Amino acid sequence: MTKLFHLLIALLAAGAAQAAPFEDTMAQRTLACTACHGAQGRAGPDGYYPRIAGKPAGYLYNQLLNFRDGRRHYAPMTRLLDPLSEDYLLEIAKHFSSLDLPYAQPPAPRATPEQLERGRRLALEGDPAVKLPACAGCHGAALTGVLPNTPGLLGLPRDYLNAQLGAWRTGQRRAHAPDCMSQVARTLSPEDLNAVATWIAGQPLPAQTHPADKLPSPPPIACGSASLPAGRQQP
Repeated sequence: MTKLFHLLIALLAAGAAQAAPFEDTMAQRTLACTACHGAQGRAGPDGYYPRIAGKPAGYLYNQLLNFRDGRRHYAPMTRLLDPLSEDYLLEIAKHFSSLDLPYAQPPAPRATPEQLERGRRLALEGDPAVKLPACAGCHGAALTGVLPNTPGLLGLPRDYLNAQLGAWRTGQRRAHAPDCMSQVARTLSPEDLNAVATWIAGQPLPAQTHPADKLPSPPPIACGSASLPAGRQQP
């Protein structure tokens, strides 16, 4: 028993010696985030934990608030964020937004040519017959997002896109009013929802993956956003 006890102590000491030193950096503080969202926020391996690296800081800040305040529902995220202030959430958002990392190329889409063409038209042109705006009208012509609050869509797995659009359709995901994505998702038929998610998920990444500075014209639909903490300027 004594030998076993000393062996356990030695193993614990060896583990402590190999542990990463305390750096007090935001990268080290957000290791809890990267446990699911992948190293440096590059995306989790299962298709449901999206890339957060390089997303606009305003968008990330809004989503952290949405999880904390119940507009999005995922208990581990809520528990993680519940004790954190708006100022600290904004610091987390700025950290991940500042990471300029390469994207993995997406897998080839599994769909018919007709489905892919329908998805392409919805993403880039919308559907005037049902007053559905194009994704590109808000997310940018290249679908890489627009500063400060609109995320890029490329590089996201189909399962994640389907899940989020479905959550908006059913009210499981909400945003500050006016909740534009809820309106868009409820306008899409299930078939069109799958078509546009499949097409977007299969698009190759352009050489320039950064969000655009601004849209060339006003967005086709109004979208709400959270107010920044007092004294903070738009990231």
